[in-house]
Amino acid sequence: MQHVALFVLMCIAGGLGGAVGSILGNALGRRGLFAGGVLGGVLAVFLAAVLARRLHWIQREALWATVVGGALGFLTAAFIATRTLSTPVGPALSTLLVGTGAIVGARLGSQRASDSEAAV
Repeated sequence: MQHVALFVLMCIAGGLGGAVGSILGNALGRRGLFAGGVLGGVLAVFLAAVLARRLHWIQREALWATVVGGALGFLTAAFIATRTLSTPVGPALSTLLVGTGAIVGARLGSQRASDSEAAV
């Protein structure tokens, strides 16, 4: 259940962060729109990972792996979304990559923590 909640949280956070960042960055022109979207999305992924950690959805040791996975998922989603703006399907479905990246990162971070504890 925690993985489902993390997935949904990350998808929503990445999408909202990208949208709010784009809106704020639009004041600086076209480049600001894209830069604001990327910065807003990555910041939102970070904040969502911190929230997930506080809610005990991820292990403390998996925080940064979750952030990196979610951020890579967001950057991939942003790339796909900007290439498929002519249809709403690409941008909408690409947000699923944010949650997927976060789940993969959380699992790898948890596994790495478990492996290091077993070695001690």
